[in-house]
Amino acid sequence: QVQLVESGGGLVQAGGSLKLSCAASGGYAMGWFRQAPGKEREFVAAISRSGGGTLYADTAKGRFTISRDNAENTVHLQMNSLKPEDTAAYYCAAGISTTILAKAPNYWGRGTQVTVSS
Repeated sequence: QVQLVESGGGLVQAGGSLKLSCAASGGYAMGWFRQAPGKEREFVAAISRSGGGTLYADTAKGRFTISRDNAENTVHLQMNSLKPEDTAAYYCAAGISTTILAKAPNYWGRGTQVTVSS
């Protein structure tokens, strides 16, 4: 059983930055999804087991950066230039590969709330 524990959410003004972290078991591709109130959960970004490959949703490209520290079994999501529409619960996820994770992760964290004020 893979346990994923997110941290780093909070309240930030538009244009600001936040860094999310997820502590996880090793050996999986890792990623982030988000779900805003009244909307479906959507893919944000993913990173391969080695960290050498990344995948981003169009909404994240250029503003968000996913990274991982395999020695610490931690994956991060650096979010810059945040917008009110980025407000959502952000979920850490794990899967077999980045492309499979983006569609159907095997494991989920419980989520951390990000709120961007205008």
